[in-house]
Amino acid sequence: MDVLLLRFDAPLMSFGAVVVDQNHPIWRFPGAAMLTGLLGNALGWDHRDADRLHALQDRLRFAARWDAEPERLPDYQTVDLGQDFLTDTGWTTRGHREDRKGGSAGTGTHIRYRDHWANGVATVALALDGDGEPNLDALEQALRFPARPLFLGRKPCLPAGPLLLGRREAEGVRAALAAEPLADIGPRRRPERIPALWPLDEGPGPHAEERYDLRDWRNNIHRGSRRYAVGLLEATA
Repeated sequence: MDVLLLRFDAPLMSFGAVVVDQNHPIWRFPGAAMLTGLLGNALGWDHRDADRLHALQDRLRFAARWDAEPERLPDYQTVDLGQDFLTDTGWTTRGHREDRKGGSAGTGTHIRYRDHWANGVATVALALDGDGEPNLDALEQALRFPARPLFLGRKPCLPAGPLLLGRREAEGVRAALAAEPLADIGPRRRPERIPALWPLDEGPGPHAEERYDLRDWRNNIHRGSRRYAVGLLEATA
């Protein structure tokens, strides 16, 4: 199996879980929707490409591990949308006008609690099941030369360096991840044993975890789950 290896090294990362009201929790590891959005962004897609995003999400196979143990960082955010400079309209980073839709969500003071992972380093192995577009060559090219700046979960979570480590041949994404040397993390904390997540059909782990990490891209909501193996990985030092 052809596998792409990615290194997530950033001051902050956010692997968003299911949002409940003003609470925005995070998963321990990246999810299918987060990785699909990252790859779609590298390819230059947007939310209007819902069919292509759905197809990519359905084919995506991945495993992930922590090379440097992160710390959970809660972030309290508040904004008063009634301020003069926030009324009526806003602007996107691409210079396009974006009007508010109205209703209660467009006025008043809003509070959010958003968690992040701080000072961690994660390694991700990903592959594609079946045939279709994009293929792995297109994803590799897009990660080397992304159409837009990439971020790890939320737009403020900018990577400290290029994401793509390279391309490997392995029996599966778990095997590729186990064979990849651990990141040089300097003074950051290395976990005593390497926590990891991988597809259940590539070997059972001590735990099986059901994660609602699939997105309905057309309606922009989380919907659907997969089961993953979660355990410890013997990685190369």
